[in-house]
Amino acid sequence: MRILWLFLTLLPLPLVFSNFVNNTENLLWGAYRPNLYFGLRPRLPQSLMTGLVWFGTQNYQSIAKARHACDQGDGLDSYTWTHFNPRQGGVQLLRDSQNNVEITTEFLKVPGGSHGGSWVARIKGAPINPMFPSRISTIFYLGLEGLGGVDMVTDESENGIDGPVEFSGTTPDLGDFTIRIVDAPDNEAVTTGPHSEAFEERLGKTHLAGLRLPPGQLWTAKDHIMQSIVNRASPIVEKYRTAEQAPDPSFTLQLPDDILTASNLFAVQKFFEGEFQFDVFFESASANQTFDASTIDQGIAAVVASFNSRFEETFPIPPSFLANDVTPLKSFSKAITSNLFGGIGYFYGTSIIDKGFAYEWDQDDEIDAADDGQNGARLTEPRALLTATPSRSFFPRGFYWDEGFHLLHIGAWDTELSLEILKGWIKLIDSDGWVAREQILGEEARSRVPAQFQTQVPTFANPPTLTMAVTAIIKKFNAAHDGPSAADLGIDYGMNVQMPIASEPESSAVLDRAAVQSVLRDMYKPLKRHYEWFRRTQRGQIKQYGRRARSRTEGYRWRGRSEAHVLTSGMDDYPRGPPHAGELHLDLISWMGFFTRTMKDFAQFIDEEEDAASFAEIESAIINNIDDLHWDEESEMYCDVGIDSDDESTHICHAGYVSLFPFMLSLLPPDSSHLGPILDMLHDPEQLWSEYGIRSLSKSHPEFGKGENYWKGPIWVQINYMVLGALHNTYAREEGPFQEKAREIYEELRRNLVNNVFKEYQRTGYVWEQYDPLTGEGQRSHPFTGWTSLVTLILAEIY
Repeated sequence: MRILWLFLTLLPLPLVFSNFVNNTENLLWGAYRPNLYFGLRPRLPQSLMTGLVWFGTQNYQSIAKARHACDQGDGLDSYTWTHFNPRQGGVQLLRDSQNNVEITTEFLKVPGGSHGGSWVARIKGAPINPMFPSRISTIFYLGLEGLGGVDMVTDESENGIDGPVEFSGTTPDLGDFTIRIVDAPDNEAVTTGPHSEAFEERLGKTHLAGLRLPPGQLWTAKDHIMQSIVNRASPIVEKYRTAEQAPDPSFTLQLPDDILTASNLFAVQKFFEGEFQFDVFFESASANQTFDASTIDQGIAAVVASFNSRFEETFPIPPSFLANDVTPLKSFSKAITSNLFGGIGYFYGTSIIDKGFAYEWDQDDEIDAADDGQNGARLTEPRALLTATPSRSFFPRGFYWDEGFHLLHIGAWDTELSLEILKGWIKLIDSDGWVAREQILGEEARSRVPAQFQTQVPTFANPPTLTMAVTAIIKKFNAAHDGPSAADLGIDYGMNVQMPIASEPESSAVLDRAAVQSVLRDMYKPLKRHYEWFRRTQRGQIKQYGRRARSRTEGYRWRGRSEAHVLTSGMDDYPRGPPHAGELHLDLISWMGFFTRTMKDFAQFIDEEEDAASFAEIESAIINNIDDLHWDEESEMYCDVGIDSDDESTHICHAGYVSLFPFMLSLLPPDSSHLGPILDMLHDPEQLWSEYGIRSLSKSHPEFGKGENYWKGPIWVQINYMVLGALHNTYAREEGPFQEKAREIYEELRRNLVNNVFKEYQRTGYVWEQYDPLTGEGQRSHPFTGWTSLVTLILAEIY
């Protein structure tokens, strides 16, 4: 095995376009149950899944707070992957002060065979405070859905098992396999205490349960496992109700060591006092490999060393970022990147859609005249998706609005993985061109979503951020080949330092353009269909209200808004005008300008020149109409357009993120006369500027901090990333009357944002969904290592 790990350490990794088309075998297995603290599965609809449960045995109350699914209510001090490569594995730390334990999970992929390879996992723990007891019960479970089966090879015993526990199984996709669970030699359990003699035969042993769950219910494994423990323990504990002292919880809160015939869920329970460790070996028979503790000892050391080296090359911190000590900053950057990667999940199942729903102000639309008789909420056919997730605790599912930002970060590390995820999303685009803004696939995903948000409507959009990933892939290819330099493309690491090209083997560092075109061409038609869906379903009214604009077609309105929210815009409670069929939304026309520019670049890259010319005309018309329809001379800002009480068109101006969109998406030329007022508003402490980042709504706005206060002031990292990208790539780079001011704002904003997110991480153990606009404190969902992890790209100046 030592030679294997040496090879792994030296193995070139796919930084640019190595094996561009088929390099996905090592992506079969992963921590693809990111809603769990530690859950493994393959990218297969119905197959083997594992999970980890733990609870303290210092008292009888802790079992009610057993840890399994990531939950902010659990009150963990922190949990994050500190190192994680989606193709190799990594290390995760979970600090649980309530149970006085820090648990480390290590996951290692081992290539080989013809069924996606093998893997090894290690779960180990140590007291956070050695001066106090640390008594823990862990339950590692494995379950199988679909065709195939799993059997326990180890002989059953009614009083538990000493030594390793082994299972064998087979499925059509995984072939034959074995799973072994092996204790470290120094593990200790509580074996003495009141009434210990009554339980002597069962103490210090591994306990099991084999259960039969109905199809589609494996995700409820924890509930069935814990009920099995309670059912066994209840009559035992009842015997000691009047005793002066109760038995130690570890003596009674045990699985029953009963394996039902045709079990499809197996739970393996262990009890520990103090430090502990056990390994789980999944060995694919086709690989013909047998592992032991040295496998993961050497393998994880190699993975960590490889990750550290690669991270330094991919996400370096330029000398321009002044910091007293960059070491903790680098560790922070590695952790938030790793938790983004460790938050990639595989989801499969039905979703709920309603083709007939529309708000009153949307009901006059003639978007889809055909009536297929399927109005009302209904379940779709099952679909599969590999996707990153915004928050493992609060949003453990795919979000269109978020995913484009996720893919920028993932693609900077592994272009092929980014492409693999992007292809999955594009496959979801239906025949009309629609894709749901939330991918709530299956009962497990729906169990984490309030009922009122589960149904998706095929006329509702979301910011088309997936196009960011397409742009990044094309730019990265051009930068690595015969196109413009990285500096010209604005994806360099620093203002004056070009991005280094990954050190690939000579045979794969330069790939024929046709190979990349072939992969992207498969995505072009569905993405074009999606673009046309946007233009058809989100079109706004211009001529109906006598609006003056150079183009009579390029105006846009978000469908699906309510009185108080425009959820489809992604900025839920941001102030807008009253809902009306005559509204025009600034952010949406800006997104359409960006989308059109992307489609133009895409068409040029795959040699669709007629399409490229058409997109160029539309792009010009959109940019003209942004000025014609949305610029308000009196307030000197870009605004939404609404309808007043006299049924006349009027600007609806709310200084904040919406006002910035033409600037953020670099749709304004550097010499635009409108750029000066935008930068003034951006840099004004009484409006959007703070020492923690750009606020979502002006501090001087009457609704600042009011109501839900979701997008009415709080600082969001992804919007700040867009502001920084526009400054860095366009307005601070290209000549214009505001170039120097743009440079100054860029440097100050970058420093403020990074320092605050890092400070809050050090203070709380987490990165957060948003940050308070007056204090900088993290708030709402955590850990939020979706787009908040963009801080890594900001540090490395990758925009």
